[in-house]
Amino acid sequence: MVKYYKFFEYAYLVIAFVLIIETFLNWKTNPQKSYIFLAFAALAIFMYFFRKKFRKKIENSEK
Repeated sequence: MVKYYKFFEYAYLVIAFVLIIETFLNWKTNPQKSYIFLAFAALAIFMYFFRKKFRKKIENSEK
């Protein structure tokens, strides 16, 4: 079960990376959309750290 948690942690990082690239690609044509992508990228990075902390808490409680 913990393997799935680890997979989704890294999925959040991949999503953040894609959103940051999309931000730079759309910066000159549509800046409002770029700010939304940047906000979602920040949220994805936050979720990565939150999920990582949560997974480690579960791993420690199972031991």
